[in-house]
Amino acid sequence: MKYWGYFRSSSSYRCRIAFGLKGVTPEFIPVHLKSGAQKSAEFAAINPQKLLPALETDAGDTLIQSLAILEWLDETIPEPALLPADPALRAQVRGFAQVIACEIHPLQNLRVLQYLRAELKLPEEAVNAWLKRWLTDGLEACEGLLAKRPETRFAFGDEPGLADICLVPQVFSAQRFGVDISHLSRINAIYEQCQLIEAFANAHPRKQPDWEE
Repeated sequence: MKYWGYFRSSSSYRCRIAFGLKGVTPEFIPVHLKSGAQKSAEFAAINPQKLLPALETDAGDTLIQSLAILEWLDETIPEPALLPADPALRAQVRGFAQVIACEIHPLQNLRVLQYLRAELKLPEEAVNAWLKRWLTDGLEACEGLLAKRPETRFAFGDEPGLADICLVPQVFSAQRFGVDISHLSRINAIYEQCQLIEAFANAHPRKQPDWEE
């Protein structure tokens, strides 16, 4: 397998965690987002959307979008399972993951922030307010969803799964952007629990070969 990613990309981070949990090590091909490498003709031929991540399977199929890649991994490498067997609980896990991947993360995406700064000419104070608003609102919603459930080691049970894979990179993003989420006790407890697992710890951006300050 070949995997195109970037150390700071939240969606790439999700895939790295899943690779670790599933015990697979794709060939890593870094794509430097800040320099615009994703806009090159070479990468556009891989993913016309010009976004990360992308995965080429051993069969030669190209997969895009992190949630699709995670579900493909779960279907082709069933253990350890990322989704529960119960249909209702499985839908709840998917819903939690989509709150992050579809509602929170896109509003902090590099191309959105670049548009706010370069096209709309917003000052950095306004961009920071944008980040604080949407990251806080979204993660508070996640905290509310967790509060409706019995307290467990991870988001939806005593083993990590899709919800945790999405949550951990989003917490990292909040930390990176200086968004205070110290009041979100369940989220912070799950984040700390995940850091004790090798697959999560090794997927941290600082541990990637393309890491830079």
